[in-house]
Amino acid sequence: MFLPNQPQTSLAIFCKVVDNYGDIGICWRLARQLQLEHRIAVTLWVDDLRSFQRICPGLAVDAEAQEFAGVTVRHWRDQEGEFSTSEVADIVIEFFGCDIPPRYVAAMAERSPHPVWINLEGLSAEEWVEGCHTLPSPHPRMPLTKYFFYPGFTGKTGGLLHESSLEEERRQFQSNPDAMQDFLACLGVMPSEAASFKISLFCYPHAPVSALFKAWQNTDTAVTCLVPEGVGGEAVKAFLGTEAKVGIMRTRGALTVRVLPFVSQPDYDKLLWACDLNFVRGEDSFVRAQWADKPFIWHIYPQDENLHHKKLRAFLTRYADGLERLHAFSLCWNGVALEGNDGMPNWPSLWTQLQGDIPKIALKAVEWRHQVLKNGDLASNLVAFADKRRSIPEQNKV
Repeated sequence: MFLPNQPQTSLAIFCKVVDNYGDIGICWRLARQLQLEHRIAVTLWVDDLRSFQRICPGLAVDAEAQEFAGVTVRHWRDQEGEFSTSEVADIVIEFFGCDIPPRYVAAMAERSPHPVWINLEGLSAEEWVEGCHTLPSPHPRMPLTKYFFYPGFTGKTGGLLHESSLEEERRQFQSNPDAMQDFLACLGVMPSEAASFKISLFCYPHAPVSALFKAWQNTDTAVTCLVPEGVGGEAVKAFLGTEAKVGIMRTRGALTVRVLPFVSQPDYDKLLWACDLNFVRGEDSFVRAQWADKPFIWHIYPQDENLHHKKLRAFLTRYADGLERLHAFSLCWNGVALEGNDGMPNWPSLWTQLQGDIPKIALKAVEWRHQVLKNGDLASNLVAFADKRRSIPEQNKV
């Protein structure tokens, strides 16, 4: 808890952008929430400012250091550099196992008291995460201990990112049809498109988009697919018959595809709230879809030896219990061959079955949101853990 006469807690987040927008998206949401809701002085070290700028228009891509929306943003160019103990934050977070500069770590060891050092791991629904959450890892040479902090879907994990105002913002938006209509109109969506079954599409390049487009073209229900610029690759270009630039749209059969501008994080939330079905990818948009009260399909980040398929199944076991058609569609979307399947999914059949279950899946989405909210939010859980560690005398720490 922040008290008026208490020195402001400082926190540093180190972020290496691997998944284009997912990594920085998570770190930026976390940084903003820590600054706004917990009054922490946050410095965000980022190696790729151009990707950052896509979700935060107005950010300078050529600045070594800048203040942006209350957060100090530093360009993390390399592993070099000298750091004094005064530059080390009270809490140091390295996102997803990125190696922070060695001399920063050395300054951490010289600082008194030592900072709370946290490795914020990637999100997983696998059971082993609960056993590893908050485990200590002593440094082999220095008097420092790193703690593993896992986001997750149960009370034995760190929870998910969720701002305190998000529920009310979503409720107000979704209860106001005019607000939704005006928002979509600002993105170029025509009234006839807004009245159809609306799908937002955010996926990796290897997704079977072309096959799904063909299935949507031949349905009895009008479908409008809203695709951010740069997503969908050759499949979107082929459907449009031209370059997939912002504002371009085309209708074939029952399907209309429209290319949207790449929007800011708050507007992306609104897009999820306004659509009837959301295809999301990675971790950031995946989490935001879970707060939208709308059905969603997850395209998980691919890993070697198909390790991501295990993670996908772990989540579907928790989320899609009793929703066999959602389970089957999600597996095929991620390249998992179904039992008895010859490796070529029947997308028209999969889509027809999924569409028939949309009302049931929508009810599950609301139930799931309430369930996961009981675990608390990631930022608050992380601050509580760090405060507890900071309250322990140095000589008694692990």
